[in-house]
Amino acid sequence: QVQVVESGGGLVQAGGSLRLSCTASGLRFDDYVMGWFRQAPGKEREGVSCISRSGGFPTYAASVNGRFTISRENAKNTLYLQMNSLKPEDTAMYYCAAGSRYGLQMGNYVYWGQGTQVTVSS
Repeated sequence: QVQVVESGGGLVQAGGSLRLSCTASGLRFDDYVMGWFRQAPGKEREGVSCISRSGGFPTYAASVNGRFTISRENAKNTLYLQMNSLKPEDTAMYYCAAGSRYGLQMGNYVYWGQGTQVTVSS
């Protein structure tokens, strides 16, 4: 049984930082592209960042480019998202996902976590 579990969310002031983690079990982690998505209240879920199986070729949404950094440790079956210079508009539920195709399209991803809430106060 595949499980994807996010952690590290919380409440932070604008300009602050958070690091999200995602641990996947029940699958061969390095067989999967990994991605981060987010969904704010009343909005559609959107792709934030993704990373290749080997950990190279990170891709970022324009809204987070230069502020967020995605990384992975295949030996620990763990994905990270370092978020710096956070803005109130970054407030959302953040989801981790494992997929078979590279990119920020939701349809590329097969396994999803339950999400971790990030709230940025102004």
